[in-house]
Amino acid sequence: DVQLQASGGGLVQTGGSLTLSCAVSGFSFDDYVIGWFRQAPGKGREGVSCLVPSSGSTYYVDSVKGRFTVSTNAAKNTMYLQMNNLKTEDTAVYYCAADQSLHSIVILSPESWGQGTLVTVSS
Repeated sequence: DVQLQASGGGLVQTGGSLTLSCAVSGFSFDDYVIGWFRQAPGKGREGVSCLVPSSGSTYYVDSVKGRFTVSTNAAKNTMYLQMNNLKTEDTAVYYCAADQSLHSIVILSPESWGQGTLVTVSS
C-alpha cells in the first residue's frame, strides 16, 4: 500500500527558504517517479517538479527553475523539495505524489498522493 505524507510547510517572507519533506512507504524509489504539485488559492493544481530516481532525471516548471530542487533519500524513505528565494506567487498548498509512470505525473494524474502542506509567502 503506497502512502505519502508531506510536511514542512509554513509562513516565510519573500526571499526566504523552506524545505518540504514527504515520508513515503510501500514502494521503492527505484521503481517509481515522484513529483511535487501545488494549488494556489482559486487556481488549479500545477505540476512543480518531478524526479525519476532510477535515472536521476529531474523536471521543473519554468517558474521555479533555479530556485527549487527535488531530491530523495532512500535510506530515510523521504523525498524533498528545497525551495529558495521564495516569491509571493509560490503561496499554495503543496502535494507530493508518486506513480510508476512518468506520463501519469506529467498529466497531473499520479496514482498516489500525499496530503497537502500549506506554504505561505508574505511580502
